Amino acid sequence: MPRSTDMKRLAIRVRGIVQGVGFRPFVYRLAQESSVTGFVFNDEDGVFLEVQGTDEILRIMVKKIHDTPPPAAFVSEVVVKEKKLVAEEKSFVIKKSPPAKNRQVFISPDLAICAQCREEMLNQDNRRYHYPFINCTNCGPRFSIVEDVPYDRAKTTMSPFNMCESCRAEYEDPLDRRFHAQPNACAICGPHYELLNNNGKLLTRDNETLLQKTYNLIKAGKIVAIKGIGGFHLVCDAYNEAAVYKLRRRKNRFDKALAVMAGSISMVRKICEINPLEEILLKSPAAPIVLLRKRNKYDLAESVAPNNVYLGVMLPYAPVHCLLLQAEDVFVMTSANISEEPIAYLNDDAVDRLKNIADYFLLHNRRINMRVDDSVLRIIGNKPSYIRRSRGFAPTPLRFPFNKNNLSVLAAGSQLKNTFCLLKEDKAFLSHHIGNLANSAANNAYKAAIAHYEKIFAVKPQIAACDLHPEYFSTKYACSLNLPLIKVQHHHAHIASVLAENTIKEKVIGIALDGTGYGDDGKLWGGEIFLCDCLSYERVAHFSYLPLPGAVAAIKEPWRIAAFIMDKLYGSTAVNVPCGLWNLVPDNWQTAVQIARQQFNSPLSSSAGRLFDTVAALLGIRGKINYEGQAAIELEQLAADSNGIVFPYDISLHRQYEIDFLPVFDAMLLSNMTLPQKAMSFHMTMADAVIQMAEKIKEETGIDEVVLSGGVFQNITLSSLVIKSLQKRFTVYINRKVPTNDGGLSFGQAAVACAVINENRTKEMGRY
Repeated sequence: MPRSTDMKRLAIRVRGIVQGVGFRPFVYRLAQESSVTGFVFNDEDGVFLEVQGTDEILRIMVKKIHDTPPPAAFVSEVVVKEKKLVAEEKSFVIKKSPPAKNRQVFISPDLAICAQCREEMLNQDNRRYHYPFINCTNCGPRFSIVEDVPYDRAKTTMSPFNMCESCRAEYEDPLDRRFHAQPNACAICGPHYELLNNNGKLLTRDNETLLQKTYNLIKAGKIVAIKGIGGFHLVCDAYNEAAVYKLRRRKNRFDKALAVMAGSISMVRKICEINPLEEILLKSPAAPIVLLRKRNKYDLAESVAPNNVYLGVMLPYAPVHCLLLQAEDVFVMTSANISEEPIAYLNDDAVDRLKNIADYFLLHNRRINMRVDDSVLRIIGNKPSYIRRSRGFAPTPLRFPFNKNNLSVLAAGSQLKNTFCLLKEDKAFLSHHIGNLANSAANNAYKAAIAHYEKIFAVKPQIAACDLHPEYFSTKYACSLNLPLIKVQHHHAHIASVLAENTIKEKVIGIALDGTGYGDDGKLWGGEIFLCDCLSYERVAHFSYLPLPGAVAAIKEPWRIAAFIMDKLYGSTAVNVPCGLWNLVPDNWQTAVQIARQQFNSPLSSSAGRLFDTVAALLGIRGKINYEGQAAIELEQLAADSNGIVFPYDISLHRQYEIDFLPVFDAMLLSNMTLPQKAMSFHMTMADAVIQMAEKIKEETGIDEVVLSGGVFQNITLSSLVIKSLQKRFTVYINRKVPTNDGGLSFGQAAVACAVINENRTKEMGRY
């Protein structure tokens, strides 16, 4: 028996826990293994436990709680205090959670199937053999099935399925890893799949038959709409060129790369280059799509990712994926939608909307309450960066230290790549990817998602924040709420998103490069250099304005800007200058030049994104785009692995510094370089321009912290050049916790809103 002097009792507070990840049973099992006594329960601040045992055993237990929590748990803080010993305590128990005075419920994201469930599912002797809805507290659906809180079965879409005796016994056993796993089920009592043709005719409900038949259909070149965890995917064999082309034609998605799912990590290695960090991301519980560089021996169908050296790859994350894909398979696995509409997630709607795209439907009868698209990441500067933060990550809150007035704020986000953000105390709930708010279906999905977040996280917004652009649906929605409204300039929000990520309060040099943002002067900004903090900004430099002949048409048809550039540089002799553009322009191209000259329907833009588009058109790469960013992406692909020089550019000082790229276009067109060298030289020139401006501003202000944000910094070639050079003389920050594109904009809007509120409150207090 240990001496009483060796015994201790510790009170342990664990913060950062989300519901549904099995933390209490994890603690219970630790207690049983360690032979300690005490209790554990959930409360509004996380998990609280008291444990009594020897000093050495308790020390080891605390370390395990901190270092090896359940796979889906995130532990932000473990606070330990010594308590008075309790006599006559015989056991360790899980106590009922006390009623919450202030609801602080965090719902887990949907998680990829864990190794234990996968092993059970493939074991012929296991009662869940080939059951495509297997899950436990370490994996499975969470956010997509939650209807309300507290998170229990009755408030999820699993409520219609009554557990059988075997499942109920697991659910009620604290030593079982399915203890309080709300989606727990088996083939006897749980959901099931069925296979239909595109006329809605039922083909089979037999599990083994439908799995084999679906696989055979895909391998035979058919397109199958498969319902997964957060919505439907359109699936075909990635080696079958005819099938992939058919999918593109039916979906009306030309050129833009399609994501694929590989049956194994060994198969990923065969088609792509992959480093250890990328492999960790692929295998993580979030199981995102990761952008990987294709191998030279890459042999998938050309139509999967045309004109692109990168491929979006993921591993099987839902049980049904593991049952359908063999180790050597690669399937196209793209979001099931039409054009810019949201991903399909309801059975009847999917069959109706997708019947002209899919040949067959693999449906299940577990309702999805909230659609959630796949997350997308890539490695930039040797660290993960979000392109889309969604399934596997949302709705896990982000720490937000700037909300000192504890106000509830709704930040409405952008028009494209939309997310919204809800602030509650020191937590920011950044939504899953909503997408383009250009149609009524997306508008409805946006409003429904906001209502859902407000309900499950008990947030009633007191303040709204939105973009300056008056025509964004998100702006109009925020204005309709009749709340105090803070309008935030687009690029200030981009920079503020990085400041909030890194808790930076002092002024920085902010470099925002993206496609389009409404400026203070009514022009379209996008190549901006600020001196700013979250509260305010000063525009100290920008790329020179260029007209967009035809306005929105110039964004979709970059030959228009390029034609204006040729006229600006060479006048009537422009057509005699060798230029790839002349292979792309229509017969009436001079009309675009004329309206730009007359300043008719030709808004001015300082956008970095439009400069990339213009170069792509001048070099004959792309005159019209079929998806956002296509011209810039193809220009980056062309530049890959090439070398180049810095072309001359002009910097002038008016009210702000202006960086003029007209000399760049002239030098590029007259150069004898190859197209890849010209493409690389443009990347090097833009990088040099922003680096030189940062140096100049540092000389004038002494500020040596630089923040980079905006969608253009998703360009690995450009961002690598900029970061590598700036890091020699500056402390450099770029988005890591939210997307650097408009998917992170709402987080920045929230940060600006809080700064404005804090400043106003301070001024009000100063009056008394």
